[in-house]
Formats: sequence, structure tokens, C-alpha cells
Amino acid sequence: MLEIIPSILSADFSRLGEEIAKVERGGATMLHVDVMDGHFVPNLTVGPPVLRSIRKVTKLTLDVHFMITNPDPYVPLFVEAGADQISVHQEVCPHLDRTLRLIQSEGALAGVVLNPSTPATMLEEVFGLADFVLIMSVNPGFGGQQLIPRTLEKVRWVATRRREMGLKFPIEIDGGVTLDNLSEVVRAGVDWVVAGATVFLSPDPAATVVEMRRIAQESNAVRA
Repeated sequence: MLEIIPSILSADFSRLGEEIAKVERGGATMLHVDVMDGHFVPNLTVGPPVLRSIRKVTKLTLDVHFMITNPDPYVPLFVEAGADQISVHQEVCPHLDRTLRLIQSEGALAGVVLNPSTPATMLEEVFGLADFVLIMSVNPGFGGQQLIPRTLEKVRWVATRRREMGLKFPIEIDGGVTLDNLSEVVRAGVDWVVAGATVFLSPDPAATVVEMRRIAQESNAVRA
């Protein structure tokens, strides 16, 4: 269940196929794709055509993170383009139960995301429905930010409630994870670690994925 998920937000888009191949050589099995609308977050990124192009060059699981204000109409478009799983922000979904079920009805896994300032208790009613939970450890919109330490307390709370409720959904984290703080992140209860700048801005992305997987596995053994 423990995964290092490179985020293409920090990749070189002029050589995207080559960049993806590098992390595949490092053993990555999932790829994180940030979809931003310039409204919910102050940035614009990719749409279905880019995702469709990515799907053509890789068999990795495509983990699509919607940072958009009106996700429902775009769910079928991105699933058709190749998304294996889609996560949506609790903050923009007035009918979160319906949106998660919509994603699942289209054949993808459904995740729910929380911003750093949103209490984890907001997710209690969908813990039994969501396929995974994504905790933002930076304010969304840009790569290369530093991890906000208090977000790990949120991870610990979610991990505790998961155990108390007898559930097994993965906990994902996104933002500011580095080789230096990865061990602490995993010990807090994270199963899926998104890493953008740490991987793609390193001299050797494949080697960085290998090293992150090693650190994560060792830290997970301590957690267990």
C-alpha cells in the first residue's frame, strides 16, 4: 500500500514522456496529475487532452487531483481521458457524497482532499465512502513549497479514526515532502506520498524515487 507518487507539476513538460519514463525506472507505480482552474487556486495546469497524451505513454496509475471549483461536469471527461482515480476538495463540494459516488460510477476511485486550514472532522461522514483521503500539507496551487508541520497532526487524527472505525482507506499527502522529512511523514500514518520538486528537480529522478521508497519502507516498518 505504501507508494511514492511523483507529481508531474514539477516535470519538464517539453519532455514529459521522458520524465515519466525516469520515474518508472525508479519503481513508481502511480503518477500524480494536478488539475487547476485558476479560480479555486491561483494557477492553471492541464486538461483532458494532456491527460490523454500521458495515458498513451504510460501504464502507471494516474492519480488526478482536482483543484477546481465545479468538479462534477469534468469527472466523465477525465475518466475517459485515462484517470484511474480522482480526488476532489471537500471545500468546493456542497454535495460531497454525491460527487464521490459520481466518480465511482464512472469507474474511477474517489478521493477527498482537505486544505491545511480545514479540520479533519469535516470528513467523518464520508470515511466509509471515500476510497482514499488526501491531506494537503501546503496551500494548493504551486509546487516547491515547504511542508506545514501541523498538517501531520491531521494525518495522525485521520489514521487514528481509520483504525477505530475498522477501515483501510489509504492516506495520501501532497506538498513539501523531501528526503529529510519523509520518514516523519510516513510515521505519522501516510501511505501514499506525492513528491514533485523533490523528484523531478533532482539530478536523477529515478534514483530519487528509489531512495524515497527505501526511506518510506524503513519508516513504515518502524510504524508497524
